[in-house]
Amino acid sequence: MTPSRTLDDIVATIGVAHDERAPLRIRGAGSKDFYGGMLAGDVLDVGGYRGIVAYEPTELYITARCGTPLAEIDAALAEKGQMLAFEPPHFGSATAGSSGATVGGCVAAGLAGPRRQQAGSVRDFVLGVKLVDGTGQVLDFGGQVMKNVAGYDVSRLLAGSLGTLGVLAEVTLKVLPRPLAETTLVFELDAAAAVARLNQWGGQPLPVSASFWHDGQLWLRLSGAHAAVEAARGKLGGAVAVDAEKHWISVREQTHPAFAGQPLWRLALPSTAPDAGLDGLRAIEWGGAQRWYAGELAAVRGAAARLGGHAVLYRAPESLRCREGAFAPLAPAMLALHRRLKKTFDPRGILNPGRLYAEF
Repeated sequence: MTPSRTLDDIVATIGVAHDERAPLRIRGAGSKDFYGGMLAGDVLDVGGYRGIVAYEPTELYITARCGTPLAEIDAALAEKGQMLAFEPPHFGSATAGSSGATVGGCVAAGLAGPRRQQAGSVRDFVLGVKLVDGTGQVLDFGGQVMKNVAGYDVSRLLAGSLGTLGVLAEVTLKVLPRPLAETTLVFELDAAAAVARLNQWGGQPLPVSASFWHDGQLWLRLSGAHAAVEAARGKLGGAVAVDAEKHWISVREQTHPAFAGQPLWRLALPSTAPDAGLDGLRAIEWGGAQRWYAGELAAVRGAAARLGGHAVLYRAPESLRCREGAFAPLAPAMLALHRRLKKTFDPRGILNPGRLYAEF
């Protein structure tokens, strides 16, 4: 399908699909086609609707159309010494035949990188959106600064909705200054010791912006003012990492060896949770709150639930995604709430059907 290059293109396509009850598969760059449920419907390519609409460095916000590559946004922010603090993955490059992740897909998927430990999640930085719902209606939610965001925050609800509620035609994101200083320390620790140490450090006023454990090594990134970083470095010890920036990019883009193999499971747990009793532990992130496992793990969702968390089938062959579902099943009350939201925004169920849950 030809890329939609204007908002009118997107509205018209959705309007026809609504009238004909024809499912649509919303696609920016396709960098996250692996994530979530199975892909269905005719492709609605929104990658052509791109460009930065507004950027106010002094007000700490940027507004961009859904097809705008994250690389373009990163470059604009870098010129002013600013960044998307949740450090979203790009998953692709022009040299690989893809423009990489788009800002619309970034918000729709809700995936954050290593700095989420310090900065927060994607939805914490969504100030406003322009949404095209399942009937072709254009809706505006939120604003451009935090003081203008009032009432029920629909714009943040859309983060992580995987396009099931509408096309995020424009998004406004809060941005932050880049840290003045950064250094990365490496410690030789097993998984249990790493989790214990991370929780110990988490209760102290330390400028920890990212953590990553794999194969007996814990990498810890410190970010902030020069004095704070140097003081923390002296207090914590460890070895100063070489090629630290390359390492954190590999973690963000999941090209690090820890993310090899399928199926790949992502467990969201309390940071203090003990070992889940599962084989295949590959990595620990976010101060112990995100843990990655690889392999055929029949009991993974039960183990995660017992520890107060949940498990996502992050990457897997199509057959396993069909059988297991990408996300943990919802409780009946929560499923009913999701269905009501879907019915409100997409009454005929044409947008990314089954991408979030098979029930809708």
